[in-house]
Amino acid sequence: MQFLDDVKRRMMAAMKAGDVVRKEILRVAVGEITTNEARGTVKTEDDERAIVRKLMKSNEETLSLTTDEAQKQVLLQEIAILRELLPQSLGVDAIVEALAPVRDALRAEANDGKATGAAMKHLKSVGALVEGKDVSEAVRRVRA
Repeated sequence: MQFLDDVKRRMMAAMKAGDVVRKEILRVAVGEITTNEARGTVKTEDDERAIVRKLMKSNEETLSLTTDEAQKQVLLQEIAILRELLPQSLGVDAIVEALAPVRDALRAEANDGKATGAAMKHLKSVGALVEGKDVSEAVRRVRA
């Protein structure tokens, strides 16, 4: 798949450049993708991107728990490197704009959770690439 090939190319370039942090996080990504391909759980490039998102979220969770400044810096670098591999998702302001057609329906929902579910359904129907936490924030703004 093209996505995996791109990750491998980036990893090789990092090796040649001596960029240890980039090389190692890309090596982890390649390993996770190929392991899941062997298990048969990866069939599309979207599945491969989902694995990278999962690695990113794992690093973000670790970042929130660590107190070691050196480790925090490495984790921030790794998150930035992984983010480069993924298509850019809409920001909160762009999500608020994308929700304009369903604004009244979101305000009519009983609570933020139901409104967020309705917002996600609408955003997926129009093919918007979004992060859940950004949708939650956008829904809070729309309902305010």
